[in-house]
Amino acid sequence: MPKNIGFVSTRFAGTDGVTLEASKWAEVLEDSGHRCFWFAGELDREPELSYLVSEAHFRYEQNQWIDKRVWGKKGRKPSVTETIQALKSILKIQLHEFIEQFSIDLLIAQNVLTIPLHIPLGIALTETIAETLIPTIAHHHDFYWERTRFSVSGVGDYLHMAFPPKLHNIEHVVINSAAQEELAHRTGISSIIIPNVLDFENPPLIDKKETKNFRKSIGLNSDDILILQPTRIVQRKGIEHAVALVEDLNDPRYKLVISHEAGDEGFEYAEWLQEDARQRGVDLRLVSTRISDPIHNHGNHQDQYTLWDVYPHADFITYPSLYEGFGNAFLEAIYFKKPMLINRYANFVRDIEPKGFDLVIMDGFLTRKTVEKVRQVLESAERREEMVNTNYEIATKYYSYGVLRRWLNTLLTNFFGVET
Repeated sequence: MPKNIGFVSTRFAGTDGVTLEASKWAEVLEDSGHRCFWFAGELDREPELSYLVSEAHFRYEQNQWIDKRVWGKKGRKPSVTETIQALKSILKIQLHEFIEQFSIDLLIAQNVLTIPLHIPLGIALTETIAETLIPTIAHHHDFYWERTRFSVSGVGDYLHMAFPPKLHNIEHVVINSAAQEELAHRTGISSIIIPNVLDFENPPLIDKKETKNFRKSIGLNSDDILILQPTRIVQRKGIEHAVALVEDLNDPRYKLVISHEAGDEGFEYAEWLQEDARQRGVDLRLVSTRISDPIHNHGNHQDQYTLWDVYPHADFITYPSLYEGFGNAFLEAIYFKKPMLINRYANFVRDIEPKGFDLVIMDGFLTRKTVEKVRQVLESAERREEMVNTNYEIATKYYSYGVLRRWLNTLLTNFFGVET
């Protein structure tokens, strides 16, 4: 029997990894006949399926006030506790109303019980799950213990309570084996691994008009060669290595384009990156047009481009991340059959590399040999064809919607039994 499924997070908008994966999960669930509804502080979903609560956004003024007083400190003042509890109470009322208004049968908590960007929301959701006994899938992308920023805090009690909570009506999902082991070691919570996925059974449909317009919008000529860095501008993405690569390729036709905006973790890195590119003589283009979610794009942003308008133009993808929980851009590059340079970040080495993908690899630093491999790929159509076809075939086997569908069916069966 079809279920009403409620997704909960601080935001479902734009192209951050949590939003994109939530959209894919919703697409697979809707294909199976279920209905999906959305609770967050920022939403770009259909209004009739949405429950927008401004207090739930991690940038909500009161939440930011709390953040400044609990991170990097060993304790907290009573006034901070009172503010946390007051905001929690407001959010709990809204969560109960969301469940009632849309007759929610199952909640999917998207990273909101994982990383404490919004402590009151995590506590509110934990208490709501405990009070209602509603079946819940907690989808964990990156835990607080993986981030230096959260290593010292005055909210250890709340972290143990809600990030994540240990309740019998929650099934926990992680995206890599290291997270599975660390979660069990720290909390005793068992989990299953569901990797990030894409619809490899159905190759992307490319809107040639939109892609042409996008190329013109960033000022590229017909003979320019586009090196795409398809990530947000944050330091752990290692984008300085992409700048160094284009410098070493030493060809004025090569343009480095970054597809996502800065801002989530400040603007200092973006400013430094632009200055670094200028000093190196690298033509760096930052996409100034907002890029929207290509999976859950329902015409709400007709003046925007989606990621699917960007990838078709790329001649080569750079992905020199220092750390990734999984790596959405890795799968997206393979989906669009683009050759790629990738840094051997820890979760790639452990979970992805053994699958046998054909990539240009760097191991923390860029060597002359690596640069020459990139040059050979860019100059040989035959080599590119061999790489991208091999990678697409492997990804279809391990990272397709079919894989996600089987796991979600298993989780739903665990909660509701086999229904006929």
